[in-house]
Amino acid sequence: MKAVIAIDSLKGSLSSLEAGKAISEGIRKAMPNAEVCIRPLADGGEGTVEALALGMDGQLECITVTGPLGEPVECTYGVIKDTKTAIIEMSGAAGITLVAEQDRNPLNTTTYGVGEVIKNAISKGCRHFIVGIGGSATNDGGIGMLQALGYGMLDKNGKQVPFGAKGLKELETITDDFVIPELKECTFRIACDVTNTLCGEQGCSAVFGPQKGATPTMIMQMDKWLAYYAKLTCEKYPHANAKQAGTGAAGGLGFAFLAYTNAVLESGIKIVLEETKLEDYIAASDIVVTGEGRLDGQTVFGKAPIGVAGLAKKHGKKVIAFSGCVTDDAAACNEHGIDAFFPILRGIQTLGEAMDSGNARKNMINTVEQVFRLIERFQK
Repeated sequence: MKAVIAIDSLKGSLSSLEAGKAISEGIRKAMPNAEVCIRPLADGGEGTVEALALGMDGQLECITVTGPLGEPVECTYGVIKDTKTAIIEMSGAAGITLVAEQDRNPLNTTTYGVGEVIKNAISKGCRHFIVGIGGSATNDGGIGMLQALGYGMLDKNGKQVPFGAKGLKELETITDDFVIPELKECTFRIACDVTNTLCGEQGCSAVFGPQKGATPTMIMQMDKWLAYYAKLTCEKYPHANAKQAGTGAAGGLGFAFLAYTNAVLESGIKIVLEETKLEDYIAASDIVVTGEGRLDGQTVFGKAPIGVAGLAKKHGKKVIAFSGCVTDDAAACNEHGIDAFFPILRGIQTLGEAMDSGNARKNMINTVEQVFRLIERFQK
């Protein structure tokens, strides 16, 4: 029996690698002679840096950058030296979890730290970037990131506008005289699974602004400011298109990448599967094990387990999934390549008890062991 394990993190409990190791232990309890291969997995969101760095024989770098509120934060990113590739999660520098709920206000939050991470990676020789842009605290259209990279986002007096979406209000001129020269050598694969445009009813301000602390008045103001920013951008860079799907991702950071860098927006799970070459491992396996913290009806819409299942079915492999919990509509997963799925909760527990990493690991091992005992029995 050759098993490939590619499971997303159980957020708050187990990382992708920790969950994979627990599954491996459960399999070996049932089948001591099984060949087990653990491949880290993510969908472009939380855990992508770790998954890709581990899956591509890279290393982790930790630097201090400007956080979303202008205070220093520690941000970890991955470097693959052989391919001069950097792996970044924008949330590590400008994520909403870095801002206390009472302090969330997109007028003030900046993406400047994201640009600092890119700049640091460039100084280490990186020229290819994989960037996850989920979980942002910002709605500044990416101007903070661009300022860090040397773009002039200038007010009427020729000075850099202040951090946050409020800086868009003062924006009058865009310059590129002092952009770091290496940027033109760089390519960016942006993990983006939203289709929102920069402005309008489905724009970043209207759709994502409220969860970042925006009031209805702020939403109207920011949408107007972003539209003017887009106009200035298009005048300078005619290829820019604020109506393109995904430009509203991460408070307009998607637009900044597309307009100001050599970037493409792609499905997060697609990037991870390709970069870690998971298909090669699946093709040589007998069974594939995947999963995530919660399997539900939304799992089938671009989530990591379905991406894994799609590759497995391409090669005619059986797929089993494990998760912290499942919902009634998780049955849709059976129609999208997951042959059977199992929740690992084995008894009545509080949410805190179930989320405890020690309990989650134990529950995973024990559940996997029993499932693979059944498989082993039927193979005889």
